[in-house]
Amino acid sequence: MAKIKITKVRSDIKRPESQKRTLKALGLKKIGQTVEHDDTPNILGMVKKVNHLVSVETN
Repeated sequence: MAKIKITKVRSDIKRPESQKRTLKALGLKKIGQTVEHDDTPNILGMVKKVNHLVSVETN
């Protein structure tokens, strides 16, 4: 399965609670933090929801 790297690039201050929970579920806490996940439909949907707060790299 392919992997993607997700990096938090913007703050979640003044964002809806659902977006904050999505970032937490992805494992992102601090700006600049990077996590690696499998390229599944669930993860891609979560990334799409917060795409304005993160950057994504494919391996």
